[in-house]
Amino acid sequence: MPAILPHITLETAPSPRFSIIWLHGLGADGGDFVPIAEEMSLPAAVRYIFPHAPKRPVTINGGFIMRAWYDLSESDLATGDEAGAIIKQDVSGIHVSQTEIEKLIAQELQRGIPLRHIFLAGFSQGGVVALQTGLRHTGQLGGILALSTYLASAETLNEDASAASKNTPIFMAHGRNDPIVPYALGNSSREILLQQGYQVDWHEYAMQHSVCQEEVRDIEAWLTAVISRQTLVVS
Repeated sequence: MPAILPHITLETAPSPRFSIIWLHGLGADGGDFVPIAEEMSLPAAVRYIFPHAPKRPVTINGGFIMRAWYDLSESDLATGDEAGAIIKQDVSGIHVSQTEIEKLIAQELQRGIPLRHIFLAGFSQGGVVALQTGLRHTGQLGGILALSTYLASAETLNEDASAASKNTPIFMAHGRNDPIVPYALGNSSREILLQQGYQVDWHEYAMQHSVCQEEVRDIEAWLTAVISRQTLVVS
């Protein structure tokens, strides 16, 4: 097994049947979403994996070194039109992070977790990588949770996404008052996915760039429903 990112592991009960790989946002670390996972109650034993992004200089923060899944500059999240078009992206950095998350998926498969019992979740930058990886994985994952985030490389999605990903359930959530990843950018990402035939369950909240209690409850309900369906599927 290739070297994998350092991470925090949380198991809700012995012999987990599902795995959720949860990616933090810019400047945070794997511990950021542990309290939310501890708060949720799901209908099966779950192994949560919270990887730490590598430390790197981040252009938008003056080159300051912090944990980041890829570099980010001000023009990356430009909102010159109502679609919130992305002008420039650190495509190579996103692809490197995609490769690292694929290693974590492989680890869970080796541990005996079926692919359809593996979920990717991510907030902000982490959500970008969760979408990037989940939509291009060769098989169908259990689901993707994309929180306060956007779809990178949308122009190539139709070419390099896997056919299996069209059946992967997607939970997307965004704050209507988000000043970091504008609501328009998240909403246009949702529209692109819907136009290309993806299953998107969209939620929006009166919040900024954060996670609110209502959202946590919606995540819990969505995961409960998807996990309950998957327990009836022979993987």
